[in-house]
Amino acid sequence: MLNNEMAGGAQKSALIFAALGDPTRLQLVEKLGDGRPKSINTLSSDFKLTRQAITKHLHVLEEVGIVRSERLGRENRFTMKDGAIKTARDYLDQIGKQWDDALTRLKLHVEE
Repeated sequence: MLNNEMAGGAQKSALIFAALGDPTRLQLVEKLGDGRPKSINTLSSDFKLTRQAITKHLHVLEEVGIVRSERLGRENRFTMKDGAIKTARDYLDQIGKQWDDALTRLKLHVEE
């Protein structure tokens, strides 16, 4: 059974994984990975999607806390937020540790 902390991490991580499950959003995260703020024009330049479609994808990422936007004049600039990806990574680390522990127990059982 999951403890409360892990259950909370699972819920947050599920939202993050769902947002990253779309190839376009995953590519946007990759483009923002250098840490520099980028405009919609810059982010949409490599896609065959409208700026409006890219904006919708960015808002999904913003809702789950992966990116943040900042208004500069008439332009929004988007940057990555570290916290959400770290939450998902920490959750995967916990799951990985559980699997490692289970495999160790199985190995010990088989060797007996």
